[in-house]
Amino acid sequence: MKFEFEARPSDSPLVEAIWRTQSAGSGQFTSLAEARWEMVVTRQRGQVRLTLRGPETKAALAPVPEEAEFFGVIFKLGTFMPPLPGQQLADTEINLPAASPSAFWLHGAAWEFPTFDNADVFIQRLTRTELLQRDEVVEAALREQRLALSARSVQRRFLYVTGLTHTTIRQIARARQALTLLQQGVPILDTVEQAGYFDQPHLTRALKHFMGQTPAQIGRSEPLSF
Repeated sequence: MKFEFEARPSDSPLVEAIWRTQSAGSGQFTSLAEARWEMVVTRQRGQVRLTLRGPETKAALAPVPEEAEFFGVIFKLGTFMPPLPGQQLADTEINLPAASPSAFWLHGAAWEFPTFDNADVFIQRLTRTELLQRDEVVEAALREQRLALSARSVQRRFLYVTGLTHTTIRQIARARQALTLLQQGVPILDTVEQAGYFDQPHLTRALKHFMGQTPAQIGRSEPLSF
């Protein structure tokens, strides 16, 4: 199943992007490995739910609800929710309980479901109440800055906040770079070199694990949904 996504930037420094799409019929799609987590609001036949989707360490087939509208907020690496840090969200998703037809429960309080248009206001409220925070240790580690912490302390903090190791995040980023190159028509051997893989078998294993297809399959197909 192919989706047409509309995306826009956010006013918040914690947010990577805000997107929306809709489904016409039921089916499934390939959910690619992703280092960042997101909130997704699904509206289907008068029902609304908010889902926290954690980072994903491998590609997987995911079902698509029929005749549903979706919008999501993708958060930058280093952004986390203290009640539900990345370590609890990795390779899973959590549907927050409904408080009413128009609200959901989060950390003991009822919150109105956000929309694509007012998502920035919703993010500001989460930030003011400290339910959404940025971690300076993770951000510094991502920039490869020196820290006054032991390597083990940084690793523990990284895993707690993001749900992933720094190595896994780099592997996912490299696989996504290779995916983009192949979709742009770059030959496989050139992709091996440009994305920094050892050889073609190394590239093939990585793409099958993280993107769900081999380099040859990607070159023959339309761009995969994220």
